[in-house]
Amino acid sequence: MLDIQRLSTTQPDFDQQLQSLTDWDDGATHGVESAVADILAAVRGQGDEALRHYSEKLDGLAVDAVSELEVDAAGCQAALEGLDAADRDALETAASRIRHYHLHQRQSDWEKTEPDGSRLGQQIRPLERVGIYVPGGKAAYPSSVLMNAIPAHVAGVDEIVMVAPAPDGHIAPMVLAAAAVAGVDRLFLLGGAQAVAALAYGTETVPAVDKIVGPGNAYVAEAKRRVFGHVGIDMVAGPSEILIVCDGQTDPEWIAMDLFSQAEHDEDARALLICPEARYLDDVQAAMERLLPEMERSEIIRASLARRGALICVRDLAEAADVANRIAPEHLELSVVEPERLAAAIHHAGAIFLGRYTPEAFGDYCAGPSHVLPTSRTARFASPLGVYDFCKTTSIVQCTAEGAGVLGPIAARLARCEGLTAHARSAEFRFDD
Repeated sequence: MLDIQRLSTTQPDFDQQLQSLTDWDDGATHGVESAVADILAAVRGQGDEALRHYSEKLDGLAVDAVSELEVDAAGCQAALEGLDAADRDALETAASRIRHYHLHQRQSDWEKTEPDGSRLGQQIRPLERVGIYVPGGKAAYPSSVLMNAIPAHVAGVDEIVMVAPAPDGHIAPMVLAAAAVAGVDRLFLLGGAQAVAALAYGTETVPAVDKIVGPGNAYVAEAKRRVFGHVGIDMVAGPSEILIVCDGQTDPEWIAMDLFSQAEHDEDARALLICPEARYLDDVQAAMERLLPEMERSEIIRASLARRGALICVRDLAEAADVANRIAPEHLELSVVEPERLAAAIHHAGAIFLGRYTPEAFGDYCAGPSHVLPTSRTARFASPLGVYDFCKTTSIVQCTAEGAGVLGPIAARLARCEGLTAHARSAEFRFDD
C-alpha cells in the first residue's frame, strides 16, 4: 500500500497541516555549518592544496595537481562526438530551444535627454566570469548544464567555469557533451562546498568568478549562502517540487507519472496533487500503486511520497488556485479544461505548465525556459534563472550647467535636512545662488 498523505480544505487543521507539509528545513544543521565553514576557510587559505585534500577525502580522487581535475575542450568535444546519434540530436535540439527562448530576455541600454540637455540612462553589461555548479550525486544532469550555461552564454559572459562532482573520477559522457554544446569554457571535476569555495575565492588553478549559480546538496547550499556578498549567487535551492491542479478529467496514470517525475529526484522532493473530486484522488492513488513497481527509482519515489507527498481535496478550482498561491510551487501543472483562465488567478509559481499535454518534464529538458527555478515558497519573490541573472545594470547621469541649476537646489535642500553639509556644498558649487 502506497503511503501518501490525504488532506482536505474542509478539515479543521488544514492550515496547520499545509504549513507542516510546505515548511522546509534546508538541512543547514550545526554539523553542516561547521563542516562548510572549515572547508571554505581551508580552500581560501590553502588553495589547490586544500582542493587536492578534499577531492581525495570526499570524492576518492587522488591527484598530484588540481590541473589534473580539469577536462579540456577537446575532452568535452570528444564526448559529444562519441554520443549515440539520437542522444546527440536530443541534446543539441534541446540546447537550440533553450538558446532561442533566452534570446528574448536580452536587455538593451537606454537613455533619455531632459529639456535642459541633461542625460539619464541605463547601461547593461554581462558579468565577466561566472561559475555553474552541476550536481552529480544520485543522477547525471546534462540538462542542468544546458539550463545554467546557455543563459549565461546568451548574456555574453566572457568566461563560463563549470564544476561538477566526479566520485572516483567518473562523470557521465553526456555531461561533458552538454558542456561542449552549451559553450562552457572551463570544466573542473570538483564538487561539494570545496568547489563553491574554489569558485568564490579562486586558487592557483581555479579562477575566482563573479557569480555562482546552480543547485546542490545541503553542503553546497550552505557554502553558497556563506560566500554570498563576496560573490553573487542565484539562490539557495531546496529540493525539487511539483504541484498539480487537476479537474479530475485527465488520465489518472498521466498524473501519477507526473508526480513520480519529481518524487524520483530524491527523498526530500515534494509531489502534490490538488483536485475538487475526492474519487479522482482515489483513482490517482490507485494508478500510483500500479505504476510504482515499474519505476527504476521506486524506493526513492516511495520515500519521497511518504515524507513530502500529498493528495489534497478542495471545494472547487478557485480554492485550488488559492491553495496553490499559498504553496508557491517551483513547478505548477494546470491539468484542467481552461488552463489559461485558471493561470490568471496564479500569482506565485516558478513555472506554469498549461493543459493536459504539457507535463513538467518538458520544462526539465527542452521546452525552452531554464529549469533552475525558485523552490521552498521563494516563488513569492524570486524568478527563474535567466539572462538577467548574468547581467548587471549601471545607472548613467550627466547634467548640463542648466540641469545643475535645476537639480542643485533640490539636492542641497535635502542634504541639509539630513545634516550632510558636504553633500549640500558639493551641489551648491554647481549652481549660482
